[in-house]
Amino acid sequence: MGVLLKKREGFALSGIAKLSLIGFVVSFSAAFINTIWAVYIDSFVNSTVIVGFISAFLTFISFISYFIFIPLIEKNDKVKIFSYSLILLIPIYILFAVNKNFYLFFVLSLIMTVLYTFRITSFGIIVKDKSKKSELIGNHGILYSFINISWVVGPLIAGYIASILGVSYVFIFSALILFFGFFIFRFVRIRDGHIKKNLDTGILRNFFDFFRDRDRVFAYLLGGGVVMWFILIYLFMPLFIIRSGLGDLSVGYFLFFISVPLILTEYKLSKLTEKYGSKKMFILGFLVISIISIICFFITDIYLILFLLILASFGVAMLEPTTEAYFFNILRDGGASRFYGPYNTRIDSFGLIARILASLILIFLPFKFLFILFGIFMLVMVFFAFMIKDVH
Repeated sequence: MGVLLKKREGFALSGIAKLSLIGFVVSFSAAFINTIWAVYIDSFVNSTVIVGFISAFLTFISFISYFIFIPLIEKNDKVKIFSYSLILLIPIYILFAVNKNFYLFFVLSLIMTVLYTFRITSFGIIVKDKSKKSELIGNHGILYSFINISWVVGPLIAGYIASILGVSYVFIFSALILFFGFFIFRFVRIRDGHIKKNLDTGILRNFFDFFRDRDRVFAYLLGGGVVMWFILIYLFMPLFIIRSGLGDLSVGYFLFFISVPLILTEYKLSKLTEKYGSKKMFILGFLVISIISIICFFITDIYLILFLLILASFGVAMLEPTTEAYFFNILRDGGASRFYGPYNTRIDSFGLIARILASLILIFLPFKFLFILFGIFMLVMVFFAFMIKDVH
């Protein structure tokens, strides 16, 4: 990985290296939580359908938060926002570890959801502000390579901890890792002075202004397609694995191998995107995922299904760094503070759609029909990809 950093002069050795390290540690903590999150909710409700609907409600809260907090993001130092979001999440995780009450869990989940809004938005803007426009795709390739290392190792370790010590200890370790990430962030002294004086306070105006631009809409749709796929992988597949009798450790193994193709290929594919353009990468990536998902519908062997989903990650590797860099590349100067938060509602809106439709299908049909559902989702994204303007 050090070779990747040495290939970029100046900023790579200072800014992107620091941000990649911070992204790795914070994502390492998040990977712990995501590995057991669906199982943790299920411990309160004991229903895959209710797990889906609770996740959908939290997604709706997150969607609203991205628009409500635009003025706060614009007028405050992004570094401070990111720092506060990290330090406040630590006691939330500890409370999750000791809590046995459903209502307290629900309140803590709402607070955590809002803090995630601040964390994701502020960090993304910091990365954008510290990158030259011509380097955005490559920098995101480096950043996501580091982040995905955490998503390779994190689920595996979390699976071991959950199987040996219990789910509560996963939250404790996640809190400790997040504290370490906060310490590193303060130590490396990232600076970001991009503060906007003329604030955009109208929630509805911000909403309509964002979706009035055709290029932003397509960036939003394509970014949302990647989110939908991860809903299948990180929310519904762990439940499918557990209910198939494979255990918590198998969830960790699966999520470990899901991220391996991302580690191996994302940086190289981001360089190909710089050369050949985003459009081709979007089309090919979504097509690969769609075909594999539909094939899984016709297979009964769970091990073969898991193997094919791991192969689908090669398609995801074509998309993950490309989506965010594409969005920043189509923005006019000064648009990041106002529109990056709304852009991130793709995580919530498409996550909400995926959760609700998948939960409704599970009420009436077997789990395997989710593969058809998500295969169709990805095929629709291929159609959208044909309609975007190309960015090299």
